[in-house]
Amino acid sequence: MDIAILGYEDCLGQGLIGAADLLAMSRRMLASKSRPNPYRVVTASYDGKPVRDGFGRSHAMDASFASLDACAAIIVPPFLCSCDAPLPQAADLNAAAGWLRRQHALGAIVAGSCNGVFLLGEAGLLDGRRCATTWWRHDELRSRYPRADVAWGASFMEDRRVVTAGGPLSWIDLSLHVIRELCGAEAAKKAADYTVVDTVPSTQTIYIPPGHLTASNPFVLEAEHVVRQAGDAPLTSTQLARALNVSERTLHRRLKEATGETPKHFLDRVRFEAARMLLETTHSSVKQLATATGYADETSFRRAFRRYAGMTPGAYRSWSLARRGEKA
Repeated sequence: MDIAILGYEDCLGQGLIGAADLLAMSRRMLASKSRPNPYRVVTASYDGKPVRDGFGRSHAMDASFASLDACAAIIVPPFLCSCDAPLPQAADLNAAAGWLRRQHALGAIVAGSCNGVFLLGEAGLLDGRRCATTWWRHDELRSRYPRADVAWGASFMEDRRVVTAGGPLSWIDLSLHVIRELCGAEAAKKAADYTVVDTVPSTQTIYIPPGHLTASNPFVLEAEHVVRQAGDAPLTSTQLARALNVSERTLHRRLKEATGETPKHFLDRVRFEAARMLLETTHSSVKQLATATGYADETSFRRAFRRYAGMTPGAYRSWSLARRGEKA
């Protein structure tokens, strides 16, 4: 069975070659006498000719789209661009979108990394599906593909053989997922151990700058201000609507349109961001932080923090200190 990595002009070379190398190394390690060739790794472009990545480096391809029959899985690497640049417009990308659509219809797993997820959108594969992309392209993905169900802050989503992940290095998570789906969980664990990578993707939320969602939306900015000003006083969605002089229905609609969140999730996220900042800048205990950010008790605070950060408050504080080169 073939696992194809899609090559196209201006793609991120690391995502293209990195995925191919990780899968090829894992294939060699997983080979056995009973199964000498668990899968074949092949790089593919529209016409099989070399592609030039976003840094101008040329990469030879193994195959053209037409030369490949039904693939078991296809990984789409990100493309190199500035944060607000659109998906490059090129004839080979139109052909790639059509090829991805056909391969998925034939049973392939189609996986997109970072802004490479946009190519899955062009193929129509995000329609009606839960998906993710890197946090700084979230709003654009929702706007460009309104029929997609884009998850805010998620690092990894799988929905009916369409797999999406955020971050330029998320091709690692996608490669391991493909091995897991095609060869089993034990094979994926062995591949992760062999290549020394983590098998469990973390949330993107810990990397998103506080206030990112409010930058261009005065209503959300005012709502965040109300939540932060409440401090240690518990605040409900009813009270938030009243403070903003809108109905609860209007509050729900406007937050959903702007952030993709319900009022409850909005309140939890803003509190999480406040707690995250306090964990980074103070020595307050977890109990003190729970009270300072408006949680009813320490248990609910820990539960909410873990949901957004993917780790406990204590683990986050240690992680944050380690990133800055400091000791706990």
